[in-house]
Amino acid sequence: APEADVVLRSTAGMPLPGVQIEILDERNEPQPHDGRNAGEICVRSNVVTAGYWKLPDETARAMSGGWFHTGDIGVMDENGYLTIVDRKKDIIVTGGENVASLEIEKAIYEHPAVFECAVIALPDAHWGEIPAAIVVLKPGHTLDEPALIAHCRRLLANFKVPKSVRFVESLPKGGTGKILKRELRDQYAGYA
Repeated sequence: APEADVVLRSTAGMPLPGVQIEILDERNEPQPHDGRNAGEICVRSNVVTAGYWKLPDETARAMSGGWFHTGDIGVMDENGYLTIVDRKKDIIVTGGENVASLEIEKAIYEHPAVFECAVIALPDAHWGEIPAAIVVLKPGHTLDEPALIAHCRRLLANFKVPKSVRFVESLPKGGTGKILKRELRDQYAGYA
């Protein structure tokens, strides 16, 4: 079916021969391959790095349990297709629920006035963390925080809706054009 083909093409695909991939939780326990239970994408193969150059502590963390821990969060379906959900460091834990910043960003990008955005976690005394959106508008467009939050409420569960929105002229980027969320977290940490 055409719908199934689109779903398959949106995945990262299947592991190459000789490469084992597993979705592990925080206790290094495998998650069901059901396309829903997320965990860290971990890899085992003779082509995976032996470690980080002169960084034994980071190597030990990355190679925990005999798997190379990628730092990516993903799900695997019953047919072995892998879908990357987010970076582990970009997952927001709010009220005990794990929320992928990419899911929130996707909803924000659906607003016609949004040019660019990044969603980060801000510390919160009650919820642990709350999602916060930093947004760049398209030239000639206007949008305020209540309107963007209302837009997100139509697309996301309530606990995933940004609790704070900041409008900026531009987002910090690295040499490849990737938005530097670490810089945003450092810059906005005091705004919670």
